[in-house]
Formats: sequence, structure tokens, C-alpha cells
Amino acid sequence: MSYVHLHNHTEYSLLDGANKIKKMVAKAVEYQMPALAITDHGNMFGALEFYKACKSAGIKPIIGMEAYMAPGARTDRKATGVNGRTAYHLVLLAKNNRGYQNLMKLSSTAFIDGFYYKPRIDWESLKQHS
Repeated sequence: MSYVHLHNHTEYSLLDGANKIKKMVAKAVEYQMPALAITDHGNMFGALEFYKACKSAGIKPIIGMEAYMAPGARTDRKATGVNGRTAYHLVLLAKNNRGYQNLMKLSSTAFIDGFYYKPRIDWESLKQHS
């Protein structure tokens, strides 16, 4: 029976990920995983390096991101949203190239429009790019 890790952070997850992409892919090969995912916090900085490493190792790359969800609108600079809702994380995985493009747009939106301590998205941007 195969097992695939779908929630992994690399050195591109600031202060949270210690995995080096090449070493992570090598471990996946060692454990005979058919695929592996990358879900760095709020960014897609390692996606291309990860994709190339997986392809050269013969395993399926699954590109993702652990998004920082704003408690309300991404442009709102409050710690809580409607009804006391707080910020949270949401793992997003691309199913295909269109999904990858949507993740890139979400990452850009988070940095350009939603940055408040961290790059954040909201439900509006998620609906727009899903």
C-alpha cells in the first residue's frame, strides 16, 4: 500500500520548515512514495525547484500552499473578523496546471493585497481563483 505526504514544509516556510527539497524528495524515493506534495506557508517560492527534483527522481510532484486565511477581508487589518472569527491556515493543492496557476495568483494576491504580518488571502480571493 502506498503512502503520500500531502502536507510538507521546506526551507521556504520561514521559521517553520527545515526540509531541504532534494533531501525530502530523496526520502520519498527511499520510502517508495509514488508522489509528494509541497505546502509551504503562504508562498510558492520552492514550487519550480520541487517540481524539477520530483520529476528527475521519477515521482509525481503535487504543488500546494498552506494559505494564511484572513479572519475577514484580506485588506482588513484587524486581528478578528465578523463574529470574532480569527485567522487560520488552509492547505490548498493543485490538481492540474490550471490549479497551479490559481495558486500562483493566490500567492501574489496574498503578498500584494493581503499582507498584514503574513501574506493572507480571504474567501473572496479563494472563490475568484478556484
